Amino acid sequence: MALLDSNRWHDLIFDGGSWRPGSGASIDVIEPATGEALGQVTLATPDDVTRAAKVAAEAQREWAAAPHFHRAAVLRRAAALWAEHAEEISWWNIREVGAIPGMAGFAVHVAEQECWEAAALPSRPYGELVPSGDPRLSMTRRYPAGVVGVIAPFNVPIILAIRSVAPALALGNAVLLKPDPRTAVTGGLVLARIFQEAGLPDGLLQVLPGAADVGEAMVSDPRVPVISFTGSTEAGRRVGALAGSHLKRAHLELGGNSALIVLDDADLDAAVGLAAWGSWFHQGQICMTTGRHLVHERIYDEFVERLADKAAKLPVGDPAREQVALGPIIDEGQRDKIHDIVTASVGDGVRLAAGGEFDRLFYRPTVLAGVGATTPAFAREIFGPVAPVARFGTVDEAVALATTSEYGLSLGIVTRDAMRGVELADRIPTGIVHINDQTVNDEANAPFGGTGASGTGSRFGGAQANIEAFTETRWVTVRSQAATYPF
Repeated sequence: MALLDSNRWHDLIFDGGSWRPGSGASIDVIEPATGEALGQVTLATPDDVTRAAKVAAEAQREWAAAPHFHRAAVLRRAAALWAEHAEEISWWNIREVGAIPGMAGFAVHVAEQECWEAAALPSRPYGELVPSGDPRLSMTRRYPAGVVGVIAPFNVPIILAIRSVAPALALGNAVLLKPDPRTAVTGGLVLARIFQEAGLPDGLLQVLPGAADVGEAMVSDPRVPVISFTGSTEAGRRVGALAGSHLKRAHLELGGNSALIVLDDADLDAAVGLAAWGSWFHQGQICMTTGRHLVHERIYDEFVERLADKAAKLPVGDPAREQVALGPIIDEGQRDKIHDIVTASVGDGVRLAAGGEFDRLFYRPTVLAGVGATTPAFAREIFGPVAPVARFGTVDEAVALATTSEYGLSLGIVTRDAMRGVELADRIPTGIVHINDQTVNDEANAPFGGTGASGTGSRFGGAQANIEAFTETRWVTVRSQAATYPF
């Protein structure tokens, strides 16, 4: 049986005992590779957020009181459903997002694993005993935060939604999910259908695709005490400021401009392979994408030559109809942003070693040589298939280049001496480090998050981060008899 029945696409908000569509306009679901309309979804409005938050808050109280094994069972069934419907969901990921089949399958696999990991959360210890100077039992207890607002982006919509939705639900919360309207099916409808089929009680997961005003209404609503946001640094700053004005916690996973440092002793073939994957996988539309390649001067020229040769040979096209390495950019606005940065960098005197061209939304993998710290392609997050390559002579120079960025998400270091890599990593602030690997890695049981302009630290992934993100801590004391005081 198909998971995604087009007759039910609009019914994502549970209100007054039945499912209904949003109150906003209907928009086409566009396939970026062809421009074809794959269907329609109905957008939500700020009024929908208010109504959905009220229903979610009422449903959450009963859900939080449910036995822990009941919540775990729902998450286990959801995990099994991701696997059962993997082919159908992957097909939508290819068509709506522009992912190549390998990436589409990986996203479904991660979603399955996120649900398995979340299924273990309800049975974890939810507090601890703490010493007290008085004759009493003193303890801390964890309680669900309540209603969690999740705002997810277009680029990897399944992973970047489920990694907050699954643990939040498992820990006894309700969730309002706002997917990007460009990927409302894979980022919203798919999750709604998975959890409906898994037996999640009505009202606990509300899907609200919409524009920025829907996100602002979610952040402002008094029934939503926690916001989990993934997106650009610019948007994240606005979300954080608005959440702060309402005295709410906002977990922010933002942009990146991650560096791959190739030391003088690196295996050159391996380094070029890592560099290509880090910069061009999923068209570079990943927050962890390798945005800056720092290569030792002894091997720099050969590195650039080999990377450019690899770029020239990679096929780019429609992943639903061709065997390609890169699919389309999500839309014209994002494509033009990429090309403007490449053009500005070449105008600054950088050498275009490969790429720098596009056909419709298909942007060629690009290599820029001779970049410096002020080159636009080095200084800015590109979010496209562009590999800017800078030269360094000493380790101190590599550290200086790596730390010029305001971002601090992921770091890769390539060297034959692993401990040398660890020592170098200790000098560069970042949330994630991979020695002898590129910068794009993700596992459901591992903490994820960045520093600086990349976000508010590891608030995603792993049991400890999820429990911290989606529960509140309460101090509780118990005495056998009432305490007495001087008056």
